[in-house]
Amino acid sequence: MRRLVASIALIGLLLAGANAHAFQLMDPSTWSWPQYDWHSFSATDPGSWPFIPVPEVATDPNGGVTYGVLPVWLFTDSHDEITSIFAPDINSNSTLGPGGNFRYLAYPSADTQWYVTAGGQETIARKVDLDYQTGREHKHWWSFEGRFYFERDPTERFYGLGNHSAQGNQTNYTTEQLYAEAILGWNINEQLQISLMERPRYVRIQPGGFTSVPDITALFPTQKGINGGTEILSQAMIQYDTRDSVDIPRSGGLGRLYYGIADRRFMSSVSYNRFGGELRRYLTVNNRITFAGHIFAEYQPAGNEMPFWSAARLGGQESLLTDQETLRGYGAGRFIDNNLFVMNVEMRTRVWEKKVFGTHGILELAPFAEAGRVAHNMGYSPLDNLHPVGGIAFRGIAEPFVVGFVDIGWGGEGAAVFSGINYPF
Repeated sequence: MRRLVASIALIGLLLAGANAHAFQLMDPSTWSWPQYDWHSFSATDPGSWPFIPVPEVATDPNGGVTYGVLPVWLFTDSHDEITSIFAPDINSNSTLGPGGNFRYLAYPSADTQWYVTAGGQETIARKVDLDYQTGREHKHWWSFEGRFYFERDPTERFYGLGNHSAQGNQTNYTTEQLYAEAILGWNINEQLQISLMERPRYVRIQPGGFTSVPDITALFPTQKGINGGTEILSQAMIQYDTRDSVDIPRSGGLGRLYYGIADRRFMSSVSYNRFGGELRRYLTVNNRITFAGHIFAEYQPAGNEMPFWSAARLGGQESLLTDQETLRGYGAGRFIDNNLFVMNVEMRTRVWEKKVFGTHGILELAPFAEAGRVAHNMGYSPLDNLHPVGGIAFRGIAEPFVVGFVDIGWGGEGAAVFSGINYPF
């Protein structure tokens, strides 16, 4: 997983796009490029440009420095709401060389969304990510999400297992993985859902892309999972959701409990089970301020059988159920082990609102605090030996679906800066 220091370029991506007609990648009748009156073009008026060229200046403690340009088109409907984003880029990384990415994100409705991204660098890095979700608002009896994911990520870091893994034991490796994921949900009503997930996954661990950092095999040659493996994860989950919005919640909450299992008898290279739960709560004080809170715990009673690439991962900006949890003072996966606990709170404050390029734009500042830990044995105390983090988040919001963020956190190993799309929780 790559960490980016992208300044406010991501917010520019979401709020500074030029208006275009309603475009749908899967509808050929909309494929004609938007008509543009070049007589109205003025180099000093960004509102007259056919797209916005967003400069990319990114630094990553794991991945080096990246420079590039990202032209952005925002496509809106008759209500001036974003229906899709087209944002390819070309760039060059100080270690991995030149590269580029294709991005198309579609928001046909609050209930159905999908995206296609693909890209790579000259050295090793490759990525293809396709995702489709429908039934997100639980208004019908069923919901579905399907995802296909492939990557070769040469920027990965591993410090060893445990809550006290030493920063000096940093190693580099490449994760090559391929998985397909399908989640089918039964919506008992708009709040209560039971779902089943199947995810076959192929993983291989290869030499990394950075000779300045020891390879993982040099420090951890006997680490469980060092040669990769396969798993078929089956997972059941029950959730109760009272949020007023899936994408930009300001009130209500979300509670989840889940249980997952992988077994050698069903083509996995390792057997384990895991269970856990999370709570999210949103409280709006006034038109500008919303408090958001998050608590997550996961247990994996696998002893020493769990491969490190399937263990609980703490660090980074994303909260991905069972795979990755947010701790924004550290890089993605900084702490890894069988069990995990984390709590997060932030004050999302709307400091500026304006109609920008035909869509409702909001700038949000969100000071945050969080703390978490991992543990090898299940009998640990969740509130002991926590890693505290504090920071400030900058958010660009294009209602009703799109959030871009630049989050800056400070932890026990210094500052970490992240950018991306969607709230961390």
